[in-house]
Amino acid sequence: MGKNILISNSNKNINQTIELTGSKSESNRALIIQALSNGKVQIENLSSAADTVTLDNILKNAAAGNIAEANVGPAGTAMRFLASYLTVKGINTVLTGTERMKQRPIGILVDALRHIGGEIAYIENECFPPLQIPSQFIQKSEAVKIKGDISSQYITSLLLIASFLPKGLTLEIEGELTSRPYVEMTLGFLEQCGIKYTWNDNKIAIPHQEFNESKLIVEPDWSAASYWYAFAALADSATITLPYLRQNSLQGDSAIVEIMSHFGVKTTFNETGLILEKVSTPLDSKFFDLKNCPDLAQTVIVVSAALGHEATFTGLETLKIKETDRIKALQEQLAKIGVKLIEKDLNYTLDCSGLHFPEKIFINTYEDHRMAMAFAPLALFVKEVEIEEERVVDKSYPHYWEDVRKIGFTLS
Repeated sequence: MGKNILISNSNKNINQTIELTGSKSESNRALIIQALSNGKVQIENLSSAADTVTLDNILKNAAAGNIAEANVGPAGTAMRFLASYLTVKGINTVLTGTERMKQRPIGILVDALRHIGGEIAYIENECFPPLQIPSQFIQKSEAVKIKGDISSQYITSLLLIASFLPKGLTLEIEGELTSRPYVEMTLGFLEQCGIKYTWNDNKIAIPHQEFNESKLIVEPDWSAASYWYAFAALADSATITLPYLRQNSLQGDSAIVEIMSHFGVKTTFNETGLILEKVSTPLDSKFFDLKNCPDLAQTVIVVSAALGHEATFTGLETLKIKETDRIKALQEQLAKIGVKLIEKDLNYTLDCSGLHFPEKIFINTYEDHRMAMAFAPLALFVKEVEIEEERVVDKSYPHYWEDVRKIGFTLS
């Protein structure tokens, strides 16, 4: 167990420029594309997130033929993307991760890969990692059905390897598509590298084709940007500059711009990025559908709770199979400020009738980076916030605490 971090703050007026790391979501897609392109695709502004570093190292070891075991640690994206990549490349290895990773289901993706031709075996428990990846791959089918409402990462994993397959691949998405912007991000990156596709109704078809010589420029991480929106929303006054973020982003989490406009945060884009400003706005919106941006859930729900805004949230179905059960984690930690998150028929409503701010609170993170970063802004209302496992943020935003210190918070 690593050490905890204590956050205190007497300054509720924020004026600072924060430079964010490259997007983890974009970076991890780019790394798989680069590996499949045999060097034709170059990457600029790769994320420094631990998940991306892990994936990069595994891909480099695989290319060098030095990979008896691929351990992704807690990196869910790496697990899903590598399952497809290692399978179609015929790289004999054991694909594994942390104990929590071994509890995160992967059966839907493995079933799809088996249908296509991959003879993957489960080493411990059926439908869960670790996986035994075979040493050869022969494509048996050029079409596969996959559920759309479990995780968009399964779909992305298959789309990334589709053009590499000798017969190409057609995905038929069954049911509602969760986190659609993440699928669009994947297709956008493939398109930048010369990969053509068609998307008609619920079918995405990608024929076999070569990647073009190209460069993927990774945008800063909108998920990371969301925490600065939280700080702005809870501050007395705030002007925060975030360079290089784009108004027309491929990242679904750019939805934070519209969402936080309902919590008194105004966004102004310019030629170099964007500026956040705290403005006076009544808390008018009572309903938020986060289906397309579930990684924003903790950030937005904590802000709403801290402001005593009894909003209702939907589209949170995937949160229970993330790094932790994020619904349960939110309920347990929000209780420490007297707030309840009540679940009913896939809707989650805040009850802020008991809201209070103690002198000090301790926040459990459950080995989940987003729990740490979502609850840290409470230090604007609570004299001392102690966050469990300081380095849990390394997964997606390694210099998060340095940036928090930059805006005037005291960390120890």
